[in-house]
Amino acid sequence: MCAMTSAQRVFTSLGHQEPDRVPLVLTLTVHGARELGMGIREYFSAAEHVVEGQLRMQRKYQNDALIGFFHAPLESEAWGGEVVFAEDGPPNSGEPALPAGAPISALKVTEVSSAPGLGRVLAAISGLKAAAGAEIPILGVVMSPFSLPVMQLGFPRYLELLLEDRAGFEQLMALNIPFCQAWANAQLAAGAAAIVYFDPLASPTMIPRELYLETGHRVARRTLPGIHGATATHLASGRTLGVLDDLASTGTAAVGVSCREDLAAVKARCRGRLSVIGNLNAIEMASWSASEVEGKVKEAIEKAAPGGGFLLSDNHGEIPWQVPEDTLLAISEATRSWGRYPLTWAMAHA
Repeated sequence: MCAMTSAQRVFTSLGHQEPDRVPLVLTLTVHGARELGMGIREYFSAAEHVVEGQLRMQRKYQNDALIGFFHAPLESEAWGGEVVFAEDGPPNSGEPALPAGAPISALKVTEVSSAPGLGRVLAAISGLKAAAGAEIPILGVVMSPFSLPVMQLGFPRYLELLLEDRAGFEQLMALNIPFCQAWANAQLAAGAAAIVYFDPLASPTMIPRELYLETGHRVARRTLPGIHGATATHLASGRTLGVLDDLASTGTAAVGVSCREDLAAVKARCRGRLSVIGNLNAIEMASWSASEVEGKVKEAIEKAAPGGGFLLSDNHGEIPWQVPEDTLLAISEATRSWGRYPLTWAMAHA
């Protein structure tokens, strides 16, 4: 089989066919600061920093995608929330956008074009597109309208709204759904090839499936048709198997899988409907030896890659700052060694 570009490799897999090798999508964001020798706050302060960081990491690790994502609190910041920076990890949300006791109507509707942080992301995506052209896909990221309120309101208040004030919940979704669609479409217009729909609250690890079906599932089915490109739904490190059929019915093309799941069981349920992304344990990754890296990569490929429809990645959507460069290089090398189609070695073990 002739060598493919990264874009061909990724979209062949998303089409449930076998590419030349398993695509590798290392979700590296804050690691770009280390590449440039600067602090995390400084790194995310300018689009050109992120462009350079992503391009350097792609060349180093032969990643099959460029990540346009900065950090999750940027969306909350656009609504008035606080961003708290750390020296050894991604920024987190501080004070929520909606003050305690304030009604939902007090939330100020945010225009994507008026939020400086979102503008930096769009500038970075445009810069990555100019550098990569059609060779390497750029992934945009949106927080789902259903999960964003954890940062907008704070988790305790949002849970109370979800359980006890369905009218208030619908009022909030009426604000968040158009924002999410506009934000996703702005990233696609800037050059993103697909959108990761980040929806950690949808996982059965977080809420019962019955509550998700009444709320977040309906929100996804209202939101995703308004996003003008392919989407992949990621539930962070939460379990997915219990809601796979529900996720498939939203129209998403792929699902990010927790390391808590049996990858073979997930692939069997998804086959022909959803592509599978995952599921290397990003937390344990920092302590893996070289032989452990090879074993983990080989195991994931054996379980999920035959027949296509699989992209090797981490399980969370963010590889921690503490994971060393040597481990990431070993993951890349193992993927190239064991991920070339046809996977005759994996089929022999099936």
